Amino acid sequence: MFIHIGNGNVIRSKDIVSIIDYHIISSSTIMEEMMKNSTGIIGPREDAKSVVITDNQLYVSTLSVATLKKRASMISTISKLEDYSSDLFE
Repeated sequence: MFIHIGNGNVIRSKDIVSIIDYHIISSSTIMEEMMKNSTGIIGPREDAKSVVITDNQLYVSTLSVATLKKRASMISTISKLEDYSSDLFE
């Protein structure tokens, strides 16, 4: 499944390693170092609320961690639903 993380970016949910609050970055030297050394960060840093980390890319999102978590859990719920579409044509 895919998750829309804002700013026109859609990524596969299974590629997400972590979603972190953008404001925590300034309080962690490890996170600051990761952001400085990462090339090709996708998304605007102004109005940023979260950072989505995948295996090979960092995405800055204007959506909050809570919103992204809700979207991820909604996709998880949808993927567990039974598919009864074949029963409609019988």
